[in-house]
Amino acid sequence: MKQPSIGWCEQIAPDEEAHLARVAEVIGKLQRVKSKKFGTGRALHRKQLVAATGTLEVLDGLPDHARHGLFARPGRHRVLVRLSNGGPDVQANRLPDIRGFALKVLDVAGESTLGGTTDHQDFLMINQDHFSSPDSREFVDFIEAATSGPLPGILHLFKAHGPVGGFARLRTLFTALGKKFNGFAGERFNTVSPLCCGPYAVRVRLKPVGSPPPQARSKDIAEDMRERLAVGPLHWDLELQFFVDEATTPIEDASRSWPDAETPVVTVARLTLPQQGVDAAAAEAEVASFDPCAGLAAHRPLGEVMRARKVAYFESQKGRGA
Repeated sequence: MKQPSIGWCEQIAPDEEAHLARVAEVIGKLQRVKSKKFGTGRALHRKQLVAATGTLEVLDGLPDHARHGLFARPGRHRVLVRLSNGGPDVQANRLPDIRGFALKVLDVAGESTLGGTTDHQDFLMINQDHFSSPDSREFVDFIEAATSGPLPGILHLFKAHGPVGGFARLRTLFTALGKKFNGFAGERFNTVSPLCCGPYAVRVRLKPVGSPPPQARSKDIAEDMRERLAVGPLHWDLELQFFVDEATTPIEDASRSWPDAETPVVTVARLTLPQQGVDAAAAEAEVASFDPCAGLAAHRPLGEVMRARKVAYFESQKGRGA
């Protein structure tokens, strides 16, 4: 296995300082505008759809390159799951959006990326395997323009990139938002932004196990999960997709998928959500902070997008008093 030749989340290049300050400003403004409309909440992934508790069982017999941090030894951990729509608005679930799967793994002990120790490890995943832009700058530009509404955001794309480039970026955006979604029990989720597994770089993925129970087939994605969990457990495999080289698996370009056919993938754990009434975990998940930059040092985030996220998450946490 190769090690990536890149900086870590907490190592900020001098020319990024001004941009990161702008990330905090833009995210803070977006959150204030949306909280005034919808009530106190997150800047992005504001609408919580389902919350649940369960277990993550780290498997025995993992290869050496996977046995780091959370995956260093087999065992079972409690987890808190928050499923969400990705946007800053509270809107109908039938509308196109990015879907988020936030996983907080508890009963953890180790050195924290932020210093000191930590008792949890968070993985934030979406139903995509790449972002619409290579880094956070274009995304932040769009968010700043779109804070007052979608039309200013669309006009910004054409102003910034011209008629041809604007149309191409608009098409990319709508393709991502409009991607067919088969429900949280039937989709694969991906961190997209890489993180460490000891000395190696990985993307973390969740893959459904088995066939979802046929008796739960609501058209609403939140009700679908509630119905499924009411009748039985659901399972996902947690996979690590390993870095190969900068050309095949770029760290700094989040717009590139890491191809399955060219990357080593190791299944390291099994996530189980047992039969339950999901409303019991709703309040806990809503106030919880899900932040991969506050997890284990062995899984410190990598790349420019994660460096910007570190600032954005902290700003959002402050904005809702978390």
